[in-house]
Amino acid sequence: MKKIIQEFKAFINRGNVVDMAVGVIIGAAFKAIVDSVVNDLISPIIGIIFQKDFSDLTIKIFEAEIRYGAFIMAVINFFIVAVALFFLIKFINIFHKKKEEVPVAPTTKICPFCKSEISIEATRCPHCTSEV
Repeated sequence: MKKIIQEFKAFINRGNVVDMAVGVIIGAAFKAIVDSVVNDLISPIIGIIFQKDFSDLTIKIFEAEIRYGAFIMAVINFFIVAVALFFLIKFINIFHKKKEEVPVAPTTKICPFCKSEISIEATRCPHCTSEV
């Protein structure tokens, strides 16, 4: 039992688990902000334009009430989140520009006679015995 607890501690203390937990918490907070933008800013503006509150739009089929207005607002919500995340990641990438990889010096070369790959330090080809 003690070994399982130690393994669990090691699992929890790994960086990627903690990072994921922080990401989920920040994502939930970000969702609350986006929901507020959609419900408190965009929905009323759309309501003014169309003289209706989209979130209240429903259609009744038999006994079921389908709230398609809420679906429309959820789609708008999704696009706002997608656009916000796009610009957030673009902004972060500005500060975390990847360092350009330094080209690694070649360790092999091609024999001009037999076209075999040989060591860069070779003075004679091991395949055709030509001097290179």
